[in-house]
Amino acid sequence: MNALTQNLSFQISTVNIVRRKDQSHLTNRNSVTSLQLPPSSSSSAANLLRRPLIYIHTHIRAHSDQQQEEPSSSMAAVDDRIAAIAESIRIIPDFPKPGIMFQDITTLLLDPKAFKDTIDLFVERYKDKNISVVAGVEARGFIFGPPIALAIGAKFVPMRKPNKLPGEVISEEYTLEYGTDKIEMHVGAVQAGERALVIDDLIATGGTLCAAMNLLERVGVDVVECACVIELAELKGRERLRGKPLFVLVSST
Repeated sequence: MNALTQNLSFQISTVNIVRRKDQSHLTNRNSVTSLQLPPSSSSSAANLLRRPLIYIHTHIRAHSDQQQEEPSSSMAAVDDRIAAIAESIRIIPDFPKPGIMFQDITTLLLDPKAFKDTIDLFVERYKDKNISVVAGVEARGFIFGPPIALAIGAKFVPMRKPNKLPGEVISEEYTLEYGTDKIEMHVGAVQAGERALVIDDLIATGGTLCAAMNLLERVGVDVVECACVIELAELKGRERLRGKPLFVLVSST
């Protein structure tokens, strides 16, 4: 841990923002930078674990063989909002089990401006894409999905764990590290030919998001895109989406 607190290397994809109030290091785009923490920071490994470095995404990222979008003229304003969103997300080490750095979005929800900016960024992206279905993945997709759906004039469809929906359901099974699970939605909730956005708070290994997408496509829905607030990039969950575009606001490494 001492080595970690003394020297960190990180890759910045679009705009370089160090998510620590006591540092203001900015570097050129697409560069790898070594960050030397000041002595006051290296004395507490726990503090570093609680507030790791986060790099910011302001554009769509699909598979690496696809071209990234060029930053727009409003990049600075967007970056300010995303930086504040990243700052509002709390990191809980060793939850729910040792070795996991839990991305806690409840602190984002306690910040009305950061919460509103999160919803606004998604609405700005999807308001003109003729989307009629916003499918939210249980459970935190239920937090972000409904306000987005209302703002863009779409219906909200909950994608639930087994035995949670009261009516007739259609289900999709997916593989976990040890075993399998299912995701379900009500029969008749969507119609063939509708255009859908699938949303969750976070993509890790991508299994649940992929199952939700597969379930919608089985009944003839066109999944336009998947969207998450946070991506755990090192787990490569986007690779399970079969090339389907994924839009994220914050990527944690």
